[in-house]
Amino acid sequence: MAMTQPATRPANPRFSSGPCAKPPTHNLTALADAPLGRSHRAAVGKAKLKQAIEDTRDILGVPADYRIGIVPASDTGAYEMAMWSLLGERHADMVAWESFGAGWVTDVAKQLKIEHTVHTAAYGEIVDMAALNYDNDVCFTWNGTTSGVRMANGDAIPADRAGLTLCDATSAAFAMDLPWDKLDVTTFSWQKVLGGEAAHGMLILSPRAVERLENYTPAWPLPKIFRLTKGGKLIEGIFVGETINTPSMLAVEDYLFSLNWARNVGGLKGLIARADANAQAIWDFCDAHDWIDNLAVDPATRSTTSVCLKFTDDRITDGAAFAKAVAKRLADENVALDIGAYRDAPPGLRIWCGGTVETSDIQAMLPWLAHAFEAEIAAG
Repeated sequence: MAMTQPATRPANPRFSSGPCAKPPTHNLTALADAPLGRSHRAAVGKAKLKQAIEDTRDILGVPADYRIGIVPASDTGAYEMAMWSLLGERHADMVAWESFGAGWVTDVAKQLKIEHTVHTAAYGEIVDMAALNYDNDVCFTWNGTTSGVRMANGDAIPADRAGLTLCDATSAAFAMDLPWDKLDVTTFSWQKVLGGEAAHGMLILSPRAVERLENYTPAWPLPKIFRLTKGGKLIEGIFVGETINTPSMLAVEDYLFSLNWARNVGGLKGLIARADANAQAIWDFCDAHDWIDNLAVDPATRSTTSVCLKFTDDRITDGAAFAKAVAKRLADENVALDIGAYRDAPPGLRIWCGGTVETSDIQAMLPWLAHAFEAEIAAG
């Protein structure tokens, strides 16, 4: 006997963790003001890029003396630019509890080959940030996009640190309250919490990071695309919209649309509230079903954007195959797209809950998740 399908479907089944869902009001006609076919160095192009920087500062509450730049190659480009430009002046503490943090460890250990210590935790857990030596440079992710584990706060980071903190915040910015006074370098990409287009990264530097840039020269050569200084001085133009390479003005217009939408839903507080409500709907679902649980061990460190889940039913003999089958059923029904766990993560699901996702869509998707689980169990 066939099981009855849920009666309601999500209006938007896009729960991918990157690129993420567009804002609910997004439409292509809203991008008609993009200066296509114009130079990004023309007055209109520079004005758009500068507006993107200043709107970012305004919504995130970035201090006035911090520099914000638009850089190439998404969050990866921004973070690698920071590592290759800043690290090597002192010992580095590399922190990883998921795959992207592990990637930054590889950069330091195998490419830069500087003195470092690696601190790791298993998927679902987090490194004890209070145990680190902040007289060293410390590199970490704020939110583990592939593990669903985030820092609860920045309390462990001392104000009087001698080293720099380099924070990959790509799935945290615009969804979590980042303590700017504890962060010297912060990076993220447009295609995460605000659902922007790929290939553009944001690099935010504290005055301490700028001081390091202007007073330290790495032992290795830097490609042009990574250079932030000239003649021992910061290239200020990068931080007012004079990008290192050519940006997509269509993508810039799309980002400006998302920033305006963010302001209209209450700015950072509104975005945090939307992500919190989305994640809570899934956590409540897990509490009500004994066959699924959050991958994050400690509720205090559960991500509110990339919510990672694991199946816990004893009848499941092949966790990876089962999770893939459930994800496929949901995709085939067009109720949840792209929610399989990251390839390096434990078997399970990963559901994006950032502010561009409507809580009503999460709530409509969850009965389908239960239906898919039951169907796969029945199929043996």
